[in-house]
Parts: sequence; structure tokens; C-alpha cells
Amino acid sequence: MIALNVGCSSAMNWIQTKTNLLRRFPVDGRYLIGVSGGRDSVALVHWLVNLGYKKLIVCHLNHQLRGRSSDADARFVEKIAGKYRAEFELESANVHAFATKQKMSIETAARDSRYSFFAKVAKRRRCHTIFLAHHADDLVETFLINLFRGAGSAGLAGIREVSTRCIDDVGLTIVRPLLGVWRKQIDNYVRKHRLTFREDASNKNLNPFRNRIRHRIIPYLEKICGRNIRPAIWRAATIAGEEEAWIEKQLPDSTDAQFSVGQLRALPVALQRRAILKWLRAQNIAEVGFDVIERIRSLLDPAAPVAKINLAHHQHARRRAGRIFVE
Repeated sequence: MIALNVGCSSAMNWIQTKTNLLRRFPVDGRYLIGVSGGRDSVALVHWLVNLGYKKLIVCHLNHQLRGRSSDADARFVEKIAGKYRAEFELESANVHAFATKQKMSIETAARDSRYSFFAKVAKRRRCHTIFLAHHADDLVETFLINLFRGAGSAGLAGIREVSTRCIDDVGLTIVRPLLGVWRKQIDNYVRKHRLTFREDASNKNLNPFRNRIRHRIIPYLEKICGRNIRPAIWRAATIAGEEEAWIEKQLPDSTDAQFSVGQLRALPVALQRRAILKWLRAQNIAEVGFDVIERIRSLLDPAAPVAKINLAHHQHARRRAGRIFVE
């Protein structure tokens, strides 16, 4: 767990962070790092370089959402890579067109595009670990977003310090060293080291749900509660993440393309739901929510009149000969 100094007005103690997590990732290793050009990722790359990470591959996806500003972000990140003598990977994606085609939000399309880009770089570079700059406030916001959407503990676990994802058949280890560090502490670090960064004006746009959580809901809750609620939410999310990691280890293997109906039926309902969620994620199924999981659970009933359910993007889950599979 990353050591916290909540409410600290001085620059964050990055050394404490290092001793808790980064010893698992030796400084002489080769790693990808996602850099948007914003203050969080700029602080992360500066910190890692100062710790001795000399084989970083800076990765930047131009989302093409803000015209010339997006292009300027890409040039800025390229200069950062040059400053630290790091390798640089750049790609552009028409996120707006992708979101329209897939009928998803801009935020979801941007995230999916980034991870697809990271996976391609990982495969090409044969480097399957990436550092990302998510921090404690991101974890709090994600917890609340998932809570309001009715997520179970798997969703409330939200972001983890270290996680693995299979993206386009590429295994990626995602490391978030700043997950116990608050936005204000990052601001202090940036000021102390006089780091320049790019401001994203869209962060102040209240249309995205996350921005409304950040700028309206959390301040309102703190006002009516009369205290800083973020540390308590952070703690709840962290506990949920640790418990979820343990539960996942108790579940059946999810790498097979097919799922045994008998094996799944033998589990308690709570584990059935988690096993289905884990399996769907392994199959790279998008937009997995409670309703989707419950419809798949209905396939366990041998008397069920329907042996096929619809999934996102014209995919289906089907039961046949005692197996459930995606087609």
C-alpha cells in the first residue's frame, strides 16, 4: 500500500511510494509509460526518471478531439521524451468517429482506443508492462461512478495498483504507482520541480459524468458532511480491491473459450456472477453489466426456453451440449 500523507501541503514523499510498490519493478527494466502531457503523467515520468528508470518508452495517443490543441499535446509529449532521452511512440485515432460507430460515450471510446494503442506498442516492442498516472482522486471518482451505476464489489474495486488485462490477445501489466497520492500532492510536486504541462480544457466540461462527480458531487457531499470524505472512500475502494483480488483466485480458470454449465451451476450465486464476469472479461466482451451477467446465469437453467442471449457489438452467448460460449 502506498503511504499517504492526506492534506499535506508540502511536495509528496515519492520515496515512500517507491518502497511500497516499485521494488517489484527494477529500475534497469524496460517499461512503457502513458503520457498525455497533463500534470499527472508529466509528474510521473519526471519522478521515474529521477529514480533511475532509464529505459522508458513514452506512449502518447492523439485522440483528435481538440483539433490543434491535440496536435500540440503530441508535440509537447515528444519533447518530453527527447528531454529524458526516452523512446517515443505516437499514434492518432479518430475517437469521435469510433464512439459514433460503436455507439459508446466519448470517454469510453477514448479509453478503449488508448488501451488498444498500448497493446499494439507492447506487442511490437515486446514490452508488456506500462506505468500509468492514475492517482487517489481518480480512484475515489471511479468508486462513486461505479456505485451510482449499481456495481457490485467487483466494480467498486475500481482501479488497482497492479492489474493485468488481455487486450487484442496481448497481455498487459498495468502499474499505477500514484494510486495512493492525492491530486493536491501532485500539484505540490509539479510546483516544486517547476514542471511544465498541458492543460486540457475539457476537464472543466461538466457534460462527462466523471467531471460532474469531481467538480459538483464530491464538493457538495463534503459540504453537507462537513469533512473531507475522500480518504474514507479511497479506503473503501482499496479494501474492495484487495478482497476482489483474493476472490478472483478462488474462481475457475477463465481462459477457455467455453464455460462448463455444470461447473458454473455448482458454485454459489455470488461466485457464479464473479466467474461469469471474469470469463466475459477474458473474452474481451464490452459493456458487461449486471443485466448481462444475469441473462447468462439464466442459461444455467436446463428448463430455460432460450439458449442464446445478445451481447454488445452483435455478439451472443450460447448454451449447447453443456457448454456456454461466445459467438
